[in-house]
Amino acid sequence: MNSTVVADSVRAAIARNAASTLLARSTALAACTDKPGEILRTFLSPAMERVHQRMQPWFETAGAIVSVDRAGNLRAFYPSASNENSPRLLIGSHLDTVPNAGAYDGVLGVLMGLALVEGLSGRKMPFAVEIIGFSDEEGTRFGIPFLGSRAVVNQLDDALLGKDANGITIREALSDYAAGHPEAIETSLSSMTTGYLEFHIEQGPVLESKKLALGVVDSLAGQSRCHLVFNGRAGHAGTTPMLLRRDALAAAAEWMTRCEMIASNVEGLMATVGQISAEPGGVNVIPGTVRCSLDVRHTDDTVRGQSVRVILEEAHAIAARRGMQVDAEEYHAQPAVHLDSAMISLCDKAVRQAGYASIRMTSGAGHDAMVIAPHLPAAMVFLRSPGGISHHPDESVLEEDVAAAIHAGLCFLDEFALFLAEKEGNPIA
Repeated sequence: MNSTVVADSVRAAIARNAASTLLARSTALAACTDKPGEILRTFLSPAMERVHQRMQPWFETAGAIVSVDRAGNLRAFYPSASNENSPRLLIGSHLDTVPNAGAYDGVLGVLMGLALVEGLSGRKMPFAVEIIGFSDEEGTRFGIPFLGSRAVVNQLDDALLGKDANGITIREALSDYAAGHPEAIETSLSSMTTGYLEFHIEQGPVLESKKLALGVVDSLAGQSRCHLVFNGRAGHAGTTPMLLRRDALAAAAEWMTRCEMIASNVEGLMATVGQISAEPGGVNVIPGTVRCSLDVRHTDDTVRGQSVRVILEEAHAIAARRGMQVDAEEYHAQPAVHLDSAMISLCDKAVRQAGYASIRMTSGAGHDAMVIAPHLPAAMVFLRSPGGISHHPDESVLEEDVAAAIHAGLCFLDEFALFLAEKEGNPIA
């Protein structure tokens, strides 16, 4: 079959039929978990291996060549109508999860790539399609996100010494993985890759509030992540007077409320303390040490940087007033990213051609697109998240929205072919 543009009514029918299959596959992959009773998949884990094994025959049946690279990224290559030197479109998202996750965050985007290739029904495009399931976006195992996509663009060097809960470094984990997978391919991108497209659930309430199925992302907020340790003094809960205490947990709690107040007074700023542990941890012991995390996000990197400084200065001020110390370290800073205008326009056109209204959106969540975008023209399409729920077992997506996304994605493939032809000076009649 050639690359002739398919009638839109045919695309719509393909999309409707494919949506239920995609949702069933999401449910099947949810059973691949590192922790029985909840969905959890971490970087290079056994559950990730099972996901690869389950997905491989799906891709191969669709005509793709499947491999795994040395960073544990699943790679599925669907060849073009011409030759190995054809341009290549990368479609991707991640296969790892947060603890106690939902079934669609990340996975849906990878399965969208599969659905689009299947939707071609053997038709070859003038460009190749590579679908990639990134091995780590969430950073659950090592506390450092985007390990899969960072490996693909050769930006892992500054993260290799990060350690997991068992003291294993990223470098050691990658070395062990490569030794156990001698068939693994190189992680780098093909020089023929000319664009990146990512589908993802919104993970927020905006599309639902506007009664829209899809949204086109034009930018992603930058992120900062910090470790803080409040060092007070442990003591007996019954014999140490309140005014003589150096309660590290009380100091951390005061600081957390200040974080909330600071973020609430800066438009678009998000500040979250998502992890906290108190030591020694006895019910009758004043906490002497408290360790906690800080996540700060904003679309303006200057605002984000200034806000991080203000929040950490507040921690030091609170600790000093309470007669204790705090150690604070920013260990991850991901700049805000503005996606490619041409790719965004193609997404807009594809969504409209499929018959859906859309809006331009900023993503407050981090996505692999923000790592890939500095290296490739990139765009994202969001699907509505019912209730705005994500990173939770109640996360869901509507079948009609999945059909809308597949329909728009099939339109995008044909629009991308026209775009490449015009760019090369050979417009398709």
